[in-house]
Amino acid sequence: MAKKIMLTEEDLHSLEEELRYLKGEKREEMAEKIKLARSYGDLSENSEYDDAKNEQAIMEARIRDIEAMLKSYELIDESDDNAERVRIGTRVQVEMLATGSTRQFDIVGVSGINPSAGRISDESPVGSALIGHVVGDVVEADAPSGSIGMKILEIGLTPKKGE
Repeated sequence: MAKKIMLTEEDLHSLEEELRYLKGEKREEMAEKIKLARSYGDLSENSEYDDAKNEQAIMEARIRDIEAMLKSYELIDESDDNAERVRIGTRVQVEMLATGSTRQFDIVGVSGINPSAGRISDESPVGSALIGHVVGDVVEADAPSGSIGMKILEIGLTPKKGE
């Protein structure tokens, strides 16, 4: 059985919207791009055609990925406003033990990942190490760069878009 993808309601709506865009407007754009590139002549030496076909293949792969996620997701219950333990949908403030600096992470399902914005997956080394812990706990994450020690300083709910 396929592994369930954990999604917030916001993530679900975002994926559904992206799928609608890719299957509608984006597919039409790609068809026009390929048609235009074909008009340039010999396809064996036509880099615009090759580029358009590659872009189309990437888009179709993304469509398949989203469709697979939407077939095997589990909606996260965000109605629980109790943020005593780290879980998907919480924002965690931690002290990095090696440096004494603080970092903030939003724990999200795999579809909401954006490391540069501090949105990490519950399946990432840091995310999985934090899941289930409470304020004051010291946790260790095994990352590719080595072990990362963190102390949980604060746990809250991840703000919704626009908040």
